[in-house]
Amino acid sequence: MTTKGAGATARVEVQNLNPGALPFETRITRIDYDDKGVMSETPADADFLVFPPQGILPPGARQVIRLQWVGDADMPASRGYYLSVNQLPVDLAPGQASSGAQVQVVYHMKALVTVAPPNAVPKVEVISVKPVTIAAKEPPALPGAPAATTAAAPSPGIEVVVRNTGTRYAMMAGTNWTIEGTGTNGKPVKLTLAGDDLSRAIGVGYLAPLGGLRTLQVPTGTALTGPIKVRFGK
Repeated sequence: MTTKGAGATARVEVQNLNPGALPFETRITRIDYDDKGVMSETPADADFLVFPPQGILPPGARQVIRLQWVGDADMPASRGYYLSVNQLPVDLAPGQASSGAQVQVVYHMKALVTVAPPNAVPKVEVISVKPVTIAAKEPPALPGAPAATTAAAPSPGIEVVVRNTGTRYAMMAGTNWTIEGTGTNGKPVKLTLAGDDLSRAIGVGYLAPLGGLRTLQVPTGTALTGPIKVRFGK
C-alpha cells in the first residue's frame, strides 16, 4: 500500500472452508524486528479503517476485507503491519454440550501489509557473511505419534547480516541471491538461490527501512570457506 492516492487502499479475501459458520473479528498490529530476526508486535488499529471489522461467514462463503490507510500521509519511510483475522469462539449448539470437558479450536490468520510513501526505495547492503552449519528443523509431532528416533542431519550454509538504509522495506526472499566462495576442496563455488529455496529458509525475509538489520541463515547444500561474497539481483 501507499500513503497517498489509489494505492492507499487494499483488499484481503477470506473464505470459510469449515462446515459451520465462522464468526470473526479483525485486528492490526505494527511489526518490528531486532537484528536477530525476533519480531515484536504493537497494536495499530488506529492507522487503518477496516471494513467490515467483524462479521459471520456462512460455510463456503467468501468475504472481502477492505483496508484504508489513515495514518501519516507524509511519514518518512515504510512500515510493516499484520492484519489478523481471528475466529471467535461460539457457544455450543444445544445437544452438543456434555458433562465432560469441551475443546474448541479457533483459527487466527495473518496477512502481511506494507505501507510506503511515494518514491520510497530500499537500499540493502551486506555487512558480513560467514559459513555456518544449520540445524535441521524438526517437523511438528502429531498427537499420539511416536517421537522420531533419529534426528535430521544438519546442513552447510551461510549466515548473512544485511542492513537496509533506504526508505522502503525489502523482501529478501523476493530476489535472487548469488553466492560465491571456495569449497572445502579448494575449488571456486558459485551458487544461485531464489524462490522456494529462500522462502523455506527465511520466509519473506522482511527487512525494515532506515537502518533495519537482520541476520539470516540460508542453507547452501555445499560447505564453503571464506571469503564469501553475496550479491542480490533480479
